[in-house]
Amino acid sequence: MLETTHRQRIQALLTPSARSDVPPFMVMDVMAAAARIEAAGGHVIHMEVGQPAAAAPKVAIAAAQAALQGGRIDYTSALGMPSLRARIARHYRDAYGCDVDPARIMVTTGSSGGFILAFLAMFEPGDRVAVTVPGYPPYRHILKALGCEPVLIETHADTRHALTGEALLAAHRKTPLKGVLVASPANPTGTMMSREALTGLMAAADSAGIRFISDEIYHGLDYAFPAVTAAELSPDALVINSFSKYFCMTGWRVGWMVVPEPLVRPMERLQQNLSISVPTLSQIAAEAAFEGRAEMELVKHGYQENRRILIAGLPQAGLNDFLPADGAFYLYADVSKFTADSFDFARQMLEQAHVAATPGSDFDPIHGRSYVRFSYAQSSDDMHEAVARISKWLRQGGPRG
Repeated sequence: MLETTHRQRIQALLTPSARSDVPPFMVMDVMAAAARIEAAGGHVIHMEVGQPAAAAPKVAIAAAQAALQGGRIDYTSALGMPSLRARIARHYRDAYGCDVDPARIMVTTGSSGGFILAFLAMFEPGDRVAVTVPGYPPYRHILKALGCEPVLIETHADTRHALTGEALLAAHRKTPLKGVLVASPANPTGTMMSREALTGLMAAADSAGIRFISDEIYHGLDYAFPAVTAAELSPDALVINSFSKYFCMTGWRVGWMVVPEPLVRPMERLQQNLSISVPTLSQIAAEAAFEGRAEMELVKHGYQENRRILIAGLPQAGLNDFLPADGAFYLYADVSKFTADSFDFARQMLEQAHVAATPGSDFDPIHGRSYVRFSYAQSSDDMHEAVARISKWLRQGGPRG
């Protein structure tokens, strides 16, 4: 009896907190399932993960190697290396014609670290923050883990799946919102907001006192029209970006934020306590990466070709309904004519056709069972092979059961 009581006490001590009860990021589970097939000798076409197949710019790798030869890799300022912050500010002048004070730029551990710092500095537990669906799942999961309430607002075809000021204010009137987060180009859809749409949404948020966060991690990967930065439109917007996507530096874990001036010091204090600083080697490589844009533009042209292959090829396989693929490297396809469960569709496509994609239920708990996200960040040969495999699989009957 005493031993049973002791085990129960230990079990209670090891019970995870309620805030840790967040859903898994499903794309990681798909990657694990694909890895098991490959370990058994199968050849999987990877279209599940939003990770460039290309390496980081050569100049970035060379800069990191040179730094390692120097020996010591020390902490940096919690806000980031001054030279990197100045280089990011210059990027805003060069790319957008926008003047940003380097003092407002903060280097983060990827965009993920930026989201955590932003949410901690801008919101209290219980605050309601609007996010769009379909949308990147960790927005919702991180907010929940921090005690905030994500408020899901559906987007629609008539606005090209952009959140509108009217929809934001309608949600605010039901129960007040403290913040809103949008992405352009967006994950999982690849859709983008025009300058007019972004300006209107930001004006609506400002009129209602709703704090505005712009996720711009896919900037640079725009095909339909140039992406617009919220930093150009308001000094009160918080912008989050990263070297992961355009610069092909996912595993280096380095990103940045453009922070409204009153929030710089609070975020600096948070970073000091949570991580001290972003890995110095990654910051050195990131600063050099800006000089590798010609190399990255060639990678971007590869994505454009991959996009063309899928837009031309998938309709011939029967997947002819997808959202506007304006940017990023995603195609969000409607699979409802084949299944009522995109998770099962993706599972069977992986097992039978050896093509890995991410079910839409990861991105949209409302309508996601009708969609699958295909990433086209791999090689053009892979895209041709994926179209051939999917076409053959669907001709042979596709998902069963």
